Amino acid sequence: MNIVLLESLGVTSQTLQSYSKELENLGHTFTAYERTDDTATLIKESADADILMIANMPLSGEVIRACKHLKYINIAFTGVDHVDLKAAEEMGVKVSNASGYSTVAVAELTLAMMLDLLRNVPQIDAACRRGQTKAGLIGGELEGKTVAIFGTGAIGTKVAQLVHAFGARVIAYNGFSSKPDTELITYLPLKELMQEADIVSLHCPVTDQSRGIINKESLSYMKPTAYLINEARGPVVNSQDLADALNNGSIAGAAIDVFETEPPIDVNHPLLHAKNTIVTPHAAFATHESMNKRAHIVFENIHTFLAGKQQNIIL
Repeated sequence: MNIVLLESLGVTSQTLQSYSKELENLGHTFTAYERTDDTATLIKESADADILMIANMPLSGEVIRACKHLKYINIAFTGVDHVDLKAAEEMGVKVSNASGYSTVAVAELTLAMMLDLLRNVPQIDAACRRGQTKAGLIGGELEGKTVAIFGTGAIGTKVAQLVHAFGARVIAYNGFSSKPDTELITYLPLKELMQEADIVSLHCPVTDQSRGIINKESLSYMKPTAYLINEARGPVVNSQDLADALNNGSIAGAAIDVFETEPPIDVNHPLLHAKNTIVTPHAAFATHESMNKRAHIVFENIHTFLAGKQQNIIL
């Protein structure tokens, strides 16, 4: 099999070589390229691939359809909305992801953002650097707060566990599935959920149900003292509606890690200029530990596929 990696997996060259050498010892070829967004270059690099590996770079139908030998796309990411799955299905190409690699990384940054917002960390940092005090910037505690979660998969559940350990109550949106209440999580309809939440934390994929679910109407149900965190996908939120809510004081603040497009973000994006908003360039998944977990998962995906089976199945 000809295995082609189209972008970095974020691990050391020694780590990558150890995985690739194992495949080469089994008689397969492994080629790694630097990331490019040029379609012609991608087609050339992928032309003879039986297996393509990517992380979060877009993989268009044009590229997929040009790969006449392609059998398997191995995505070193949890979300797969950057890949033309329709084209893969048309071509009979199997697809797997790296589900689970970033659960801890994303959940921990979510918790950090909650605490940063509650304790006004960006503002008191700036005040301290200006030679000022904490005057007017007294913060709040996570203990006793109600945290509302959209999407209670592995990441959402991990966030629920972490905030519960801080003494917060956990509720979740009931519109994505029919999961029953547990000792940890109570499921509620949208309006009631937003009205009760002190913090809304998004951890759902982009689907027809979730796209734009945070909009002018749903934001209007939130308390003016409440915060919103998005570490899911950008299209889950209507950015202009959220920016408006932040700027007019309808909600207290937000922390945003994902946008409609991958970074770098247009410097005129409304959320980059909204009041009391922490922004990060899709960094929640990126820790040294998660990158190593991811590499292990995607190379296990390949070995499983070469053995005639498939894991972490998307298609």
